[in-house]
Amino acid sequence: MKPPAVVLTAPGTNRQADAAFALEQAGASAVCVDLLDLPERRAEIDRAKLIVIAGGFSYGDALGSGRVFALEAERLLGDLLAEKISAGTPVLGVCNGFQMLVRSGLLPGSLQHNERGHFECRWVVLQPSSRHCVWTRDLTDPIRCPVAHGEGRYTCTPSELATLRAEDRVAFRYETKSYPANPNGSVDAIAGVCDATGLVLGMMPHPENHVTPRQGRAIVTKSGLGSALPLFRNGVNAVR
Repeated sequence: MKPPAVVLTAPGTNRQADAAFALEQAGASAVCVDLLDLPERRAEIDRAKLIVIAGGFSYGDALGSGRVFALEAERLLGDLLAEKISAGTPVLGVCNGFQMLVRSGLLPGSLQHNERGHFECRWVVLQPSSRHCVWTRDLTDPIRCPVAHGEGRYTCTPSELATLRAEDRVAFRYETKSYPANPNGSVDAIAGVCDATGLVLGMMPHPENHVTPRQGRAIVTKSGLGSALPLFRNGVNAVR
């Protein structure tokens, strides 16, 4: 049986269909639930074995959109996300979803304006770097996928960075040999981090936009063409 998954969206989100497609390709059964449909559709989130918080212009991708997303999620979901994580549900937050997880306090650090001061929309190469995170465990080949954000520069305090490194919680780094090596100026070239449980992953790039060859731009790896599909398969396998 395919594990049920929910793609959580907010007004303006435009990557939910891609996220649902990625989950389906990985072996899950996915539905999209918008915050505005709550509490009527809360039962679908209750049943979900996987949750992806989609991004892509949520709340117009305006300044502070992640904060608005977090406040609305708190108002409409309460402690449900934290309860799901405590029960062992893997959660992936992408782009605005990452911003929401950080603003909600489920992940450390903050996301600031890109270092270059403008919107970045380009393909990047990510190096998986955590065995603690259930989403990246056993991933060794680089992943190629796009970034599309204006507020994606990951920052944290020196003590938070030391903890992330010591606890193997830096999930992805931008590949330094690619161009641009670090498109937003994130500290330590961090593209994604996970929580202490390893269940919650937040990342700025969009892995859902490269899970089939027709979506991608080829790079030669041991397992294929830099597809992010193994990332989603890890999430599905974690709940099977």
